[in-house]
Amino acid sequence: MTTSLQDGQSAAGRAAARDSPLAAQVCGAAQGRGDARDLVPAPWLHARALLPPPDGTRGCAADRRKKKDLDVLEMPSIPNPFPELCCSPFTSVLSAGLFPKANSRKKQVIKVYSEDETSRALEVPSDITARDVCQLLILKNHYIDDHSWTLFEHLPHIGLERTIEDHELVIEVLSNWGMEEENKLYFRKNYAKYEFFKNPMMFLSSSTYPEIHGFLHAKEQGKKSWKKIYFLLRRSGLYFSTKGTSKEPRHLQFFSEFGNSDIYVSLAGKKKHGAPTNYGFCFKPNKAGGPRDLKMLCAEEEQSRTCWVTAIRLFKYGMQLYQNYMHPYQGRSGCSSQSISPMFQVLEKHTALQETQKMQAKIQRSISENSLVAMDFSGQKSRVIENPTEALSVAVEEGLAWRKKGCLRLGTHGSPTASSQSCATNMAIHRSQPWFHHKISREEAQRLIIQQGLVDGVFLVRDSQSNPKTFVLSMSHGQKIKHFQIIPVEDDGEMFHTLDDGHTRFTDLIQLVEFYQLNKGVLPCKLKHYCARIAL
Repeated sequence: MTTSLQDGQSAAGRAAARDSPLAAQVCGAAQGRGDARDLVPAPWLHARALLPPPDGTRGCAADRRKKKDLDVLEMPSIPNPFPELCCSPFTSVLSAGLFPKANSRKKQVIKVYSEDETSRALEVPSDITARDVCQLLILKNHYIDDHSWTLFEHLPHIGLERTIEDHELVIEVLSNWGMEEENKLYFRKNYAKYEFFKNPMMFLSSSTYPEIHGFLHAKEQGKKSWKKIYFLLRRSGLYFSTKGTSKEPRHLQFFSEFGNSDIYVSLAGKKKHGAPTNYGFCFKPNKAGGPRDLKMLCAEEEQSRTCWVTAIRLFKYGMQLYQNYMHPYQGRSGCSSQSISPMFQVLEKHTALQETQKMQAKIQRSISENSLVAMDFSGQKSRVIENPTEALSVAVEEGLAWRKKGCLRLGTHGSPTASSQSCATNMAIHRSQPWFHHKISREEAQRLIIQQGLVDGVFLVRDSQSNPKTFVLSMSHGQKIKHFQIIPVEDDGEMFHTLDDGHTRFTDLIQLVEFYQLNKGVLPCKLKHYCARIAL
């Protein structure tokens, strides 16, 4: 019965093909053939065209049929005009693919804080990344994008904080927060976020990638005590040795993995968790969990903690971290350029234009700087100053003379009282600078520098607590924070600032900072990045 039914279907198909080639294609598609087969004639048409007609039928009708079959073979492929019919008879003709898809990008409101506790509410799509949020805040507040702006996750109830990587989904991070937790998102600079790729020797002691291992203090589960243990970092997770510093597999015990945990930095380890030092970090599960789920660790110094946290980030995110560094303006992961909203397309164009302008200005500046030479016009004939030390001293003298002229120029009709008032104004003009922090303690200055990254050249200027008439330059170098006192010096009734006991003098702090941004001088390195408290 089955054979006769199939023969009947084949005969019906052949009859339909003789009447209409298009019908043959539609029938073939309805019987389950692929789209490529629907665009060519059936194989039996080739065989039929090559068979000679039977004897006694060489009439006009046979010639017309033969000519018609040849025309079928030569005619071009015709696309199927009824794709909705090429489906199972048990399914609906109007499939779900024929209807427009609903927009699945729901919007939510997030709140982002700055260091001065001012906040800003943003309505963002559910698939927005941390980099996109930073770009949005940069554009709205007209900040300069130097790739150091970062979004932080702050957990005040347990005293933890971590960098949200550029590719992470912000809404997914917020979904892991508890309803009663007062967690916050902070927006500030982090110069050390990709410092490993810029200067790997700051973290590594050799030219090859070493094995990350060393002693750390670990908090025992369910207890308040801490124990010093030898730890080793592997791609599969963090392990500790049960027998001294042995690295044999039989002596290694698993401590934590990276896939389902995030690495956090402890902000008040001694106060919150009774840690032996303030350089703590911990593993926290991605999903909501209490303080008992934390795996607390503590290093002896800040450089050791930075090395461990950086290495764990590299093991956890791998190539994705390098792509974030190399392509900071790349679209959201998993989204094509067509799916990105017009706002972010404008955002990317704006940042690309900024980068182009920066590059052009840098090229022009380098060309102009290379074409400049120091000249001496004091004598009857001008001469080129070839000695770098002499050129530096001449530049400092010219700067001092220019400052004096500016101070006199600000005076009204050259009166001594007005001149002294303008000089006093000139001495206090630094208060409007973003790198100056008025009346903050030494500990607060160190906290600000650590928050924005222990990169060589990160600095701020503050009032001295021990001597009210002096200032202090706090800066980072070699993963450590150093403090230099700026001493006031009086000469011929005028006040100057100096860092080297009066050998190099400056009329105000702005001139001092600008000088050491260009020259190392008595400092361990040039001043590069200033710590600023921004307001949203």
